[in-house]
Amino acid sequence: MRLFSNKKRPVHLGPYPLERLARADRPNGSTVAGPRRAAPVEAPEEFAISRSIGEYVALYDSLRDGEVAPALAPLPDDLAARADNFKASTYFLDASMVGICEIPRDAWLEPALDHSHAAVILVSYTRDPKPGEPGEAWIRGAQAARAALRAQEIAVVQAGYLRALGYSARAHSETLSELDHDRLVVEAGLGAVGRDGVANPFVGRRFAVAVVSTDMAMACDRPLAGNGRRGAQSLAYWLGLGGSEPAWRRLTGKHRPFYMGRFPMEKIKRVATTTTLITDAVPRVPKRAAFFARALHGDLGEKTKRERRRFAFKTPQVAGMMQPIAQLVALQDGPVAASPAPGTDAAPANADAVKAIAYYLGGDAVGICEAAPFAWYSHHGDGTPIEPYHKSAITILIDQGFETMEGASGDDWISGAQSMRAYLRSAEIAGVLAAHIRRLGYSARSHTNADSDVLHIPLIMLAGLGELSRIGELVLNPFVGPRFKSVVVTTDLPLRADQPIDFGLQDFCEQCMKCARECPPAAISFGPKVMFNGYEMWKPDVEKCTRYRVTNPKGSACGRCMKMCPFNTEGLLVHRLFLWAAINLPFTRPWIARLDDKVGNGRRNPVKRWWYDLEVVDRISVLPKGTNERDLNLDKVIRAADQKLAHFPADMMPPPDHGDPFPVDREAGLRRAAAAETPQEARRRLKVP
Repeated sequence: MRLFSNKKRPVHLGPYPLERLARADRPNGSTVAGPRRAAPVEAPEEFAISRSIGEYVALYDSLRDGEVAPALAPLPDDLAARADNFKASTYFLDASMVGICEIPRDAWLEPALDHSHAAVILVSYTRDPKPGEPGEAWIRGAQAARAALRAQEIAVVQAGYLRALGYSARAHSETLSELDHDRLVVEAGLGAVGRDGVANPFVGRRFAVAVVSTDMAMACDRPLAGNGRRGAQSLAYWLGLGGSEPAWRRLTGKHRPFYMGRFPMEKIKRVATTTTLITDAVPRVPKRAAFFARALHGDLGEKTKRERRRFAFKTPQVAGMMQPIAQLVALQDGPVAASPAPGTDAAPANADAVKAIAYYLGGDAVGICEAAPFAWYSHHGDGTPIEPYHKSAITILIDQGFETMEGASGDDWISGAQSMRAYLRSAEIAGVLAAHIRRLGYSARSHTNADSDVLHIPLIMLAGLGELSRIGELVLNPFVGPRFKSVVVTTDLPLRADQPIDFGLQDFCEQCMKCARECPPAAISFGPKVMFNGYEMWKPDVEKCTRYRVTNPKGSACGRCMKMCPFNTEGLLVHRLFLWAAINLPFTRPWIARLDDKVGNGRRNPVKRWWYDLEVVDRISVLPKGTNERDLNLDKVIRAADQKLAHFPADMMPPPDHGDPFPVDREAGLRRAAAAETPQEARRRLKVP
């Protein structure tokens, strides 16, 4: 929750008000603090999560360099514009601070590369765990390792971004670098040398550093004047005036115990069963049946098959994300310690502790439930059967970020990067958590977008993280709406399950048609809920949705429904008040839905528009043929009777091992949609309330 909006704050300024700091032409005093190397990632505590981070650090170090695109992208000649873009894209990845400088010759610790500029990336520590709070024994001593891993991830992604633009770039971490990081922190205006070494005006020495060196010229930042603290610790900074992140933790939720997270999910009503009916007749489905898999196999035609191979990474912004996402799959599972760790037999304590870890590593919402049998895929992609192998599921949501979504149409050239950023981060968080659980002596596996044995949607609902929405096969969380990606860790560690939630969404979505009205392929239902594969839902036309997302000619994917939802908010105090009204005062729901349009929510905010519209074609970033520049379609008339949606239930799906194309029978799908059972009929048939 924030008091002041950041809608007028350009993304390249970042969450800290660096622009308020006094600057000098050259650093005052010494710029030499001695080359700094990170502390070992392993902490002395036997079961500290630091010990589960090392293999991720090694993986990112192996990805610090790579091939450069064979031609330069058509970037602006303005060096300040280039710097603003790079900073904004780095803040998009959740860096705390970014500064740019030329690389002094004596900042090279080893033979210099032919790189002229450095982007210095700081990731601040979070608060230290309090003695005795849930998870404290596992989290203690992990600040440096956690922040260094995040900084390293960002640097690897950003180096890949620059290489996709046609420039040489290398990531330098606190474990593998040819550069003096502290020297560059000073040169880039992010710190000053003091009695105890280099310190930052806002966070002192509580930060980790990674650097991207490159031959792409950018405008440089000026060093700090003195120690830079003048103007830093002000009331404006404390309250977040001007749109910067408030230093007062009570405004950000960062004062709360780690296991509770930053959002007050404990205030949302808990119920015994999900607010949408899930019957006992839910069929398990093979991975081959997922529509992205069907597109890849040619079920939707040759064009969709061809575009499916590139749609997720057809922009340079994503270039540095794809390789880590793919290589992290190898770390999703691993050996289990021979015997359980002492004190890990209490399910309630374990549940709070693993939530604390997930939040500490960067999760935005965490819930636990039984790994229900129907939530497991029936077969792998090669047709081999999957038997459920764990009893519990830890589900973690990663916010895709309000700022960038605020500047986008939802289906333009940044859409794919929004998804991939969350997928990469979620794979990292869940992977470290699963590795930690295995070190405790219990089997655990993470399930990511790249490789999952479970369906996430039912587990998100069962874990009490949201309700199924009109968008269809998408859950809404009360605090971040549909603006998230999910990751799951299944395990045999004893865990206390959470209950589902009810925040009035079924009634709200019944009256709000905004996502359906604004959906580019008209794939979201205007009509009532139906039963599909044993679930009650507003069933979307997944064929239409998949075709558009994969072949979108003027963007890199689509998330327009997420941007349009009235629950996609910045998180200000006034938004919390509207959320309270929507939950507790049902008569306000239609009014709130109409008000969302009246105030223009869903329009693009040009202040937040920071990315280049570029498409990667034959490894070269070029200007695309066009860009989706949609705002609100307020005049669209919605008639459910005019909408033609197709359903493809389990008995119409391809066999698990079907390698050849299995063409979609759309006419049959239309007939199945027209004949779909209503939830009321299903409840009468099953004799349930």
